[in-house]
Amino acid sequence: MADDTPKRVRTRHFARAKQSGIKITGLTSYDQLTASIFDGAGIDFLLVGDSAGNTVFGYDTTLPVTVDHLIPLTRAVAGAVKRALVVADMPFGSYEIGPDDALRTAFRFMKEAGAHAVKLEGGVRSAPQIERIVSAGIPVMGHIGFTPQSEHGLGGHIIQGRGEGAQALVDDALAVQQAGAFAVVLEMVPSAIAERVTAALDIPTIGIGAGPHVDGQILVWTDWAGLTTGRIPKFVKKYADLHSTLTSAATEYIADIGSGSYPAPEHEYGD
Repeated sequence: MADDTPKRVRTRHFARAKQSGIKITGLTSYDQLTASIFDGAGIDFLLVGDSAGNTVFGYDTTLPVTVDHLIPLTRAVAGAVKRALVVADMPFGSYEIGPDDALRTAFRFMKEAGAHAVKLEGGVRSAPQIERIVSAGIPVMGHIGFTPQSEHGLGGHIIQGRGEGAQALVDDALAVQQAGAFAVVLEMVPSAIAERVTAALDIPTIGIGAGPHVDGQILVWTDWAGLTTGRIPKFVKKYADLHSTLTSAATEYIADIGSGSYPAPEHEYGD
């Protein structure tokens, strides 16, 4: 939202950005330090994602992540920002039972963690939950396409919306909008289908592996900053190489201690 820089990003600024053709920027964050840096740089929204299961807790998937895992992380991020909208991810098992269960989870993120909004996965199937949360005055960001919490049901990391799946994706997007969500994430969707969905909606679309024809973008910050090792999704652009930087720093630190060059006199306290 470079051309419209509010003191505090609100959901109305998302709507205004789509109307004005201004791209929305997002990153994940799980701690005070990165949240403060990204906020200061001007990132519009920070998602405290259940991707913390991989990036913080070392799980193979996001499925083991609980609300109790994410509450302290969300509190740290929300307490660090001055401008960005903080969105808390609702983890697997915290909203699927029904609308009232979903609302209880959303209440916790708002009351205990200071989140500004919540995000949950699913289109048509999650519309009742979205509607119930929104009716209580809590902003909701939707998430359709590839939904990591449904990884096993989808058969793995498979591109969504191809062929006959295109209309189902549009239907999911419209259901999320009708339920009252202020924005929707499109993950791992062909660019042409993402463009079709974006044109069909009044609310902004946020892409992650959905090409350029959406209203904004989000990436997992550890992928974006080159901290993640192993297989990186095709859609990720690395804006830094923190893995190499930190490895080099740690190696130099070990060598300095071994040689006695650290601590040097300038690091010592006098009598």
